[in-house]
Amino acid sequence: MWHIYILQCRDKTFYTGITTNLKRRIKEHNTSNLGAKYTKGRRPVKLVYSSSKKDKSGALKEECRIKKLSRYEKIEVIEREMRI
Repeated sequence: MWHIYILQCRDKTFYTGITTNLKRRIKEHNTSNLGAKYTKGRRPVKLVYSSSKKDKSGALKEECRIKKLSRYEKIEVIEREMRI
């Protein structure tokens, strides 16, 4: 199972990524050098959205779609998920 996630950084910006182990990946973003370069200077980060896909291809397509969204559109995706 692949997870697509959006993190909110300390400076209120968003980072989108994919992983097979969401808990481990968030910990890496917050504490280790294995986190993305973007998030290292913006710690701590918190998970604000996640969804799952069966395969890596589907996860990569969804990640790409989300990354193309404007900040406003990403906030809408996050808020829509919170209402469910």
